[in-house]
Amino acid sequence: MKTYKLYFFIFVFTLPLFQGCETLTNVANTIGKSGVVTQPLTEGQIANGLKEALNVGISNGVKTLVKKDGYFGNSLLKILLPKEVQEAQNLITKYVPNGQNLLNNLVLKMNRAAEDAANEATPIFKDAITSMSINDAKGILFGADSAATNYLRNKTESKLTAAYSPKINNSLSKVGATQAWKALADPYNKFANSTVGKLINGVKPINNNLGNYVTQRALGGLFYKVRQEENKIRKNVSARVTSLLQRVFGELDKKK
Repeated sequence: MKTYKLYFFIFVFTLPLFQGCETLTNVANTIGKSGVVTQPLTEGQIANGLKEALNVGISNGVKTLVKKDGYFGNSLLKILLPKEVQEAQNLITKYVPNGQNLLNNLVLKMNRAAEDAANEATPIFKDAITSMSINDAKGILFGADSAATNYLRNKTESKLTAAYSPKINNSLSKVGATQAWKALADPYNKFANSTVGKLINGVKPINNNLGNYVTQRALGGLFYKVRQEENKIRKNVSARVTSLLQRVFGELDKKK
């Protein structure tokens, strides 16, 4: 051990004579706290670290959403009634038999559909992550706290919506939301289109297609969870569960 330390100090203090102070600084920066010489991160490692971070975030986020009440039991993510239904809620409860129970059941079923479909989004997100370039990764690493999530959303949301929508629609039918919506919308629209309904101010038909609305709300909740996980990895050292994440985001810590 003494011999190792002697050679180490000889190396460090004689290097400036041959290569200058800048080289010495670069060499010193590759030496870890343990005295082990490490190489600087490559651009490829930075890109891989960010992709790994997103994969970790997606996996953790989806795990919480696919559970029962993953959406319904979360006040921030719970999918509420569409705006036009909220505006007509008083009229629905007044003029549609068993209207309030139908509304409550609809909210539950919409959230169950999102929970049922959430796991299907994982491979779609992961495929999108592979398209991230090295330059994108470098910019994201030193960007805002949610830079990676924002990048993912901006680049892939339209494709995710197109791929996710049929799954949501299937889930809506699977958990009974489509039927619950039809049971509510049909009698209300029948009343709204009747002679009496047309005479009442504020009564107008409502859209009987839930697919697009629930898809957008479900994806919004999924992106929210991914963003939370990204922020954990950026700010919480213990959330960096692999050595690559520790090194990549350790570089970010140095810039603060």
